[in-house]
Amino acid sequence: MYTAIVVLLMIVLPIGSILAEMLLGGGGVPILLLIGKWFVFWAAGWRLMLAGIKQISQPQFTAHEIFKMKTDEALPIVRELGIANFAVGVLGVASIWATSFVLPVAIAGAIFYGAAGIQHVTLKDKSGNESLAMATDLLAFAVLAAYVLYVWFS
Repeated sequence: MYTAIVVLLMIVLPIGSILAEMLLGGGGVPILLLIGKWFVFWAAGWRLMLAGIKQISQPQFTAHEIFKMKTDEALPIVRELGIANFAVGVLGVASIWATSFVLPVAIAGAIFYGAAGIQHVTLKDKSGNESLAMATDLLAFAVLAAYVLYVWFS
């Protein structure tokens, strides 16, 4: 289930939304603006909001299944990470209605996903879930950073 949700929210739904908007009249909007809009909504919005809910309500999943921790000592820290993820995620979801949120959420998302992806890279003996998290974190970082740079330099 974890794999399906991550692939849907980080790849399938953003790309599908971009293509749908292009086909339904998004012509004339630069592709990187569509990419930013939909990756912020799905990857930095729904993905982080749902991850936050999971980390707040079931911190052991992140601690044990993602990071392979053996004890529960880190659960309060995982819950705090969940609160931060939820907060950014809510802003990402809201960006579909408050378009002024897109750039700030893209910046926050790029920083978060870049740092998280690098942290995953440095860990040895990654689980399948951790490898998926690493790959999608680095993908989200690249996409969101490209959007941010495009907006800043256009």
